Parts: sequence; C-alpha cells; structure tokens
Amino acid sequence: MKYEAVERFLSINGEGAHAGELAAFIRFKNCNLNCSYCDTSWANQPDAPFTLTDADALCEWVKDSGVRNVTLTGGEPLLQANVKELITKLIEQGNRVEIETNGSVDLRPFMDARSRPVFTMDYKLPSSGMEKAMCVENFALLNAHDSVKFVVGGAEDLERAYEIITAYLTDAPCHIFLSPVFGQIDPARMVEFMQEKGLTQVRLQLQLHKFIWDPEKRGV
Repeated sequence: MKYEAVERFLSINGEGAHAGELAAFIRFKNCNLNCSYCDTSWANQPDAPFTLTDADALCEWVKDSGVRNVTLTGGEPLLQANVKELITKLIEQGNRVEIETNGSVDLRPFMDARSRPVFTMDYKLPSSGMEKAMCVENFALLNAHDSVKFVVGGAEDLERAYEIITAYLTDAPCHIFLSPVFGQIDPARMVEFMQEKGLTQVRLQLQLHKFIWDPEKRGV
C-alpha cells in the first residue's frame, strides 16, 4: 500500500500533550474539510506535490531519524487508504505514534489495543466553518493519553467550546486545550474566559512553532 506524503521532517510537537518534544513528522496530502484558518491548505490542493511511498520506507525513515515520537498529520492523515497498516508497523517498531486528526473521522476502526495510537483531535468551532462535520461520538473513545483541541478565533468560539466541554468532556479522561488562531484573538482574553467559566481542567496552548520560526515556514 502506498501513501501520499507531502512532507517528512524532524521538529518539536507544536501542540497537544507532548508539545515541545522532538518528533518525526509525516504530513499527508488531502483533507475532507476546508477550515477558514487552515495553515496547511497547500497540502490539500489537487496539485500539491507528494512522494508516493510505502509503510516500510516510512518506518525506515523514522528508524534512521533516531526519534521515536512519530506524528502523523495532514491534511487529514486518517483519510489515507490503509493508514492503519502504517500505524501498526510504526507502533510494532517501538514508536509512540500520535495522530493529529480534524474531528470528522470516526475513530472506532483505530481502537485495537495492540495498535492504538495517541490522538490529538480537533473540535472545529464556528469560525472554522466546519463544525457541522464534527463526529461527537469520538469523545467517548478518548483516553488519558489523548487530547481534544479547540482552535479559537473569537468570542463566539469560546462560548461554543464551553458548551461542548460541558456537554461531553466534564468527566473525560483526555487532555483539553484551547488554542488561539494565530493573530485573531488575544490569548489573555482566553485566560480571562477560563477564569470566568472555572475551566480548571482546560489548558491554554499556543502554537510553539509559530513563535520559534516564521509562521509561514514549512517543514517545522
């Protein structure tokens, strides 16, 4: 089985429970959503350049990198045909595999105990324009290693995030993050909102790579 990889690089995780840790990133082509603030929309274009490669080659690249945290991202990585084979091989190789997924793909096919990856799952808020695509049934599948990320563009998004957290995540074991759309909302306002609502189980998280490198830089 071949996979459409548009990027492979070593960097730090910019978000999720393992933010700041070194990881081997594999970015895949294509996404089923079109979020207003997407910072990797180039990877979703029909003419986006990619390398057609197989699971063995990707596992070998990870092995040679010397990094054992692997982040599969996109686009939407779970749209790659037979991606479960790749996930399984990476885990059997001894890697910790994290999937950055957009919240619209059913996670049930990936719950096998021996080959279950870690999920950092978005919930798309109103400013994204994609909230109707969310699969809320996924919330019940998340465990203490997983994360839910709410990307916030303004006040309406904050209120909606609070509604979803209250409805689905009050007793959830997963990590919960609020992350600002870069340049669209003052993070201080988000902290104030967390105080107002008593969101003691929620963490504010900034996209680290946008502060370390140029926000438009690829491969980081």
